Amino acid sequence: MSVTSFDSSNQTNSMASSSNSKTFFSPKKIMAFAVLQLGVIGASAYFTYQHYVTPTLTSQAIKDKSEHLAMQQAQVETLKSQTTAQLSVLAQRMGTLTARMNRIDALGERLAKSADYSEFNFAQLPAVGGPEQYSGVEQSSELSALLMQMDAMVGHLDSQQEQLDLLETVMLNHEIHEDSRISGRPIKRGWMSSLYGMRNDPFNGKLAMHKGVDFAGKDGDDVMATGAGVVTWSGKRYGYGLLVEIDHGAGLKTRYAHAKELKVNVGDVVSKGEIIALMGNTGRSTGAHVHYEVLSKDKQVNPRKYIYR
Repeated sequence: MSVTSFDSSNQTNSMASSSNSKTFFSPKKIMAFAVLQLGVIGASAYFTYQHYVTPTLTSQAIKDKSEHLAMQQAQVETLKSQTTAQLSVLAQRMGTLTARMNRIDALGERLAKSADYSEFNFAQLPAVGGPEQYSGVEQSSELSALLMQMDAMVGHLDSQQEQLDLLETVMLNHEIHEDSRISGRPIKRGWMSSLYGMRNDPFNGKLAMHKGVDFAGKDGDDVMATGAGVVTWSGKRYGYGLLVEIDHGAGLKTRYAHAKELKVNVGDVVSKGEIIALMGNTGRSTGAHVHYEVLSKDKQVNPRKYIYR
């Protein structure tokens, strides 16, 4: 009986111990332990991130920022270089414009002086004015607007240059026309010894047509061109002796006969008043004089209206 009781008691204690062991390792305690372990692992990971990963990310951001700043600096240098190049172009254009303006001013001054146009004063800028207006041009586009304005000025200067050149050509042609306009006498000293028209021939006494005007003077006196032109004859010619013939254009020619000596050659361009020969007595002549003829379309005309212009 007692043995059985002891066994029963041991069995009871064993069951109690087994029951206590199951209570200590219950699922809730296991879950709590797992959560605790996860917390420890998370804290460890956060500590590792703060001490190793975060500094790495900060260094990368600084590196990226430095690269970005370097890129911006390169862009600034490029822009500066482009601006310098544009300013150089502007300086060259302004130099060209200034030179052209100086030439135009000089030409204008010369034309105004020669034509006696006192109202033109090329030494001063033309008067301009008007109320102030907002241009509407942004600061960033001022350079482009300036370049466009300069291009427009160049075009305007081209137009002005063409007009001034044309005006100069017209005025020079007018001067040439005035210079080639036949007028005056072909001598400095002397007198008119024979008129144009019918007269008694000095050699045979018969009535004959005298197709020129004679100017008597001293042997060797200067004979001058009565207008600018081109020499078309310089030499001996039957009846004329030593002769100079000048073509003045527009179908007009003059002849200077009986010269003692010729001072020009065929093809020479002579100006009005230039000495072309010396007075003489060559050819069909009775004494030192100049036989002066004016031809219109190769036909002799009365020189009177040209002499007394």
